Amino acid sequence: MVTIIGGWQTDFGRNWAREGMEIADGFAETLMHGLEQTGLEAQDIQTGHVGNFVADMFAQQGLLGGLFAQVHPELDGLPTSRHEAACASGSMAILAATAEIEAGRYDTACVLGIELMRNVPGQQAAENLGAAIWQGHELQDAVFPWPRAFSDLSEEYEKRYGLDYRHLMRISEINFGNGRLNPNAQTRAWQFTDKSFTDDDEANPVVEGRTRKMDCGQVTDGAAVVFLASDEWANEWARKRGIDPSSLSRIAGWGHRSAPISYRSKIRASENAEYVFPQVRRAVMDARERAGIDLDGIDAFETHDCFAMTEYMAIDHLGLTRPGEGWKAIEDGTIEIGGKKPINPSGGLIGLGHPVGATGVRMLLDAHKQVTGTAGDYQVEGARRVQTLNIGGSTTTTASFIVESAQAA
Repeated sequence: MVTIIGGWQTDFGRNWAREGMEIADGFAETLMHGLEQTGLEAQDIQTGHVGNFVADMFAQQGLLGGLFAQVHPELDGLPTSRHEAACASGSMAILAATAEIEAGRYDTACVLGIELMRNVPGQQAAENLGAAIWQGHELQDAVFPWPRAFSDLSEEYEKRYGLDYRHLMRISEINFGNGRLNPNAQTRAWQFTDKSFTDDDEANPVVEGRTRKMDCGQVTDGAAVVFLASDEWANEWARKRGIDPSSLSRIAGWGHRSAPISYRSKIRASENAEYVFPQVRRAVMDARERAGIDLDGIDAFETHDCFAMTEYMAIDHLGLTRPGEGWKAIEDGTIEIGGKKPINPSGGLIGLGHPVGATGVRMLLDAHKQVTGTAGDYQVEGARRVQTLNIGGSTTTTASFIVESAQAA
């Protein structure tokens, strides 16, 4: 296993461009606060990984691994790399770091996910994020490609199983409500009316196809960092600092699957399958198998909800219901804080925010907070194991982690 020492995230409500910040400034702030939060020193870090999707487009900046030494001179010489898989970029960085630790190359790793997205007009942001569709082959008639893609998924679910828009809006309402509990949430102070979570065209206007404003995750500036270590190194570090190693957490299992980049290719392939996205289901089950647990052993989830429809899909792919019956877990309160299997107590991408390259790292950090009892007002009581589900593109890349309390290991 790999131990999670801890980490830190930025306030997702900030607009870095308005503050005069560059992406390097956000990187530096996150790294320094992360070291301070955990009590680690720069010299403790042996390898660095960055999760980022499109800094090249939003900030005209590539080669982000070079920011480690740029913002902290003591990290000059640190081996670093950047990882990209659209919204799953952060999880790919985590996978690479854990592989290095498990292989014995290094004992410690810093994984930092980051995205600067609010420095361009909305239409330009949509075009930048559209880099993860199959360019020139799909969604060419869409003004906003990703709202349209998940509108198409809504249509697919309606065709296969039936779909009530009220259930999608309940997902959004829950996640915005959870976001109110999170001091880092982009939407924590947003106000809503009794028509916000309906199909009212004025209170909840159409963005693209069947996707409306309140269906959508947020365009966010933000970053998150986690520090990982081998169990042996972590135990020794904790002993020297007088910290109980059982107060830390571990990555007990992981899943990683990929599918064709084309949405339609995936839908055609699953026409007679049990699940709409079989590779999502495989990633979920791979993580549990590697952790040696089943659904009963999981206390909460941090799940991809770039749109309400994405979480609706995740509910059945996680196994909370049979395929197409996600509405049952919504109606009976299963997915709420206090329910049997809370989803996105942090607020998720809808309530907390979605700085694309940071999301997978932020999910892992929130899972760590939950199982170590440090999530504050959005703590799930008694949480010992949390599963993450992080999706890139139209489920082209899927990653899942099982994070457990060291006491549960």
